[in-house]
This record gives sequence, C-alpha cells and structure tokens, in this order.
Amino acid sequence: MPKFTADIYDQIHETARRFAEERVRPRAAELDESEAFPADIYQEMAELGLFGITVPDSYGGAGLDALCYALVMEELSRGYASVADQCGLVELIGTLLSVHGSERQRQRYLGDVLAARKRVAYCITEAEAGTDVSGIKTTAVKDSAGYRLSGTKMWIHNAPVADFAYVLARTDPALGNRGMSIFVVDLGLKGVSRGKKEKKMGQRASPVGALHFDEVALGEDALIGAPNRGFHIMMSALDKGRIGIAALAIGIAQAGLEAALDYARTRRQFGKAIAENQGLQWMLADMKKDITAGRALVHRAAMTMDAGLSPTMDCAIAKCFAGDIAVQHAANAVQIFGGSGYIRGFEVERLYRDAKITQIYEGTNQIQRSIIARELLRA
Repeated sequence: MPKFTADIYDQIHETARRFAEERVRPRAAELDESEAFPADIYQEMAELGLFGITVPDSYGGAGLDALCYALVMEELSRGYASVADQCGLVELIGTLLSVHGSERQRQRYLGDVLAARKRVAYCITEAEAGTDVSGIKTTAVKDSAGYRLSGTKMWIHNAPVADFAYVLARTDPALGNRGMSIFVVDLGLKGVSRGKKEKKMGQRASPVGALHFDEVALGEDALIGAPNRGFHIMMSALDKGRIGIAALAIGIAQAGLEAALDYARTRRQFGKAIAENQGLQWMLADMKKDITAGRALVHRAAMTMDAGLSPTMDCAIAKCFAGDIAVQHAANAVQIFGGSGYIRGFEVERLYRDAKITQIYEGTNQIQRSIIARELLRA
C-alpha cells in the first residue's frame, strides 16, 4: 500500500508535471541541439524540492518515497529525459550519502548536491567493466595518509561538469567483488584530469566523459561506509536506480504517444485524418496498452520497495519492460509521422534517440533478464 495520502502523491505529481510542461519541454529541442548543461533548470528543480525525493527531510531532502520518485521521474522525462536523468543521479548520490555516508560527509556534500550548488558524478564504468563490474581495474592503495587512487572511468554522466565524484575502486584485489570500496573525490585534486566530452546519440544535455585518476591522494575520510563494502553499497542503490530509469522510459513513451495522437488527428491523407485508418489506430492502442502496463510495473516495484520488501525482481521487470517499450513505441511514433518523423527538429525524432539508452544503463536489459531468471530460480 502507498505510504502517503493521495493528496501528497497528487501534489508532487502535479508539481513535476507543471514544471516539465512550463520550464522543461519548451527548451528540449534547444538543449538537444546545443548539448548545454541547463544549470538554471536544475536550480529551479532544487528550489521546488525535486532533488532528493526519498532523502530524509532531516538531511535536506523531501522525505518522500520511491513511488513519489517514480512519479517525478516520469513527468520530468515526458518533458526531456536529460533533465530526468539529472534528477535520478542526484537521487542516487543522495541515497548513498544519507544511508552510508558519515555525518561529516553529509555536512560537506549532501546539502550542496540537493541545492544544486555542486554537481556530482558517479563513477563505475571502465573500458573492461560496464555490465561486468568485476572487471574494474581502478585501485585505491592504502598508505600512511589514507589512499592513492589510480585508474580511468569512462562514459561517466556529468564528468565534464562535476565538482566531485563517487568512485568505485579495488582496495583488496584478492577479495574480488568483496574487495571494492567507494570514495568521494573532489575533482580539483592533484592527479585528477578529465577526458573529452562525448558526442552522444540521445539525452544530449546530460554530459558524459571520462575521468582519469593518477595517484590521487585521498584521506581516510574520503571512504564511504566500511572498507571493502563498495560493491555491496553500490548494489544496494541499483534497485532504486532501476525504478528511476524505468519511470524515465515510461515518460519518453508517453511523450511519443501524445505527439503521435496529435499528429494523427490533424494529418490528412486521401481526404481524411490518418487517425481514421485502422492500422494506425492499432499502433496507438498498443502504445497506450504497453505504457499503461509499464507504468503499473514501475509503481509496483516502487511500492514493493516502500513496503520494505525485496524489490529486486520487480525492479528488473519494470526496467526491462519499460526500456523495451520506450524504444519500440518511440519508433512507432516516428512511423506515424512518416518522413517528417525522421527529420531533426521533430520531437519524435529526438524521443527515438533518447529512448535507446534506457535499454543499456543501470544494467542492460539482457542483465535484467538474467536477474529475473536468477530470482525465479532462487525462489
């Protein structure tokens, strides 16, 4: 059952929807073209309380639940997925800090993140370690003063603009996945350098790049949680991350459906609106059917988490299903628009590009299927 009254969910939903309609959607095309980081939008989101949805209010968050987070992510993504992506990143970091960070770390970083005064990156992926986290080669070697961090992280959201980063590194190679730790790293430290900003297919206003660490000196207080618990800490945050990405995918699909409906009603061929063609009606019906089912799966996963039950299978199902239908139905929206849907500047063309990554990040949809099978066989 939901944790809050219907009025609370309606209020946060309406706040996110209104903000997306009035402030995000009108700038989506411009941001996609310029690939600019919209700092003003994020500042407004912070002021509205749309950062740190599930972070306790005692730490400066909204103190709400995962269902509220899903509602916000869908509406922001319906406006522009890059903006929702930033909300999800702040939620992830806020969760890590509020649950696993020390009081000093919360005081130093959490308030600035939630108020959009500082920008953050979350660094896991490497050249040989994406889906397979066990391939991580970045190391943090213990010394008398703390640790020395060395390695390279790739495809990192916010790497070109971040002020600090959370970095997963090996601290005891002999322990495998049980020998990793997470560190908070100020990106102005000696030994830190940034790679070029990558040119992405979609979600282009959410910048991605590499971060290089060359014997970066870290104090003991840079460690998040206990030593050699980094993999466990990271995995504990992934379920919520997958709820966020699933909701983001539903937002893309919903935007595609709305655009396709408007076009189908107004575009005329052979003397009638194309919406009168049964084949097209069935495409619209399938879009609505799958979006409704996907939204229900996202909300089920969120409510399972909010109830304190293990949400891993539900989160994997929601993320896998929502990512797949976002790609499928963004493609259908392009098909309904015909040749114009293939032209830059049309919303559905951008949505198609924005959708693809939802099948990849926070664990590919192939990995989600493996998780579902594992959970089934474990039962």
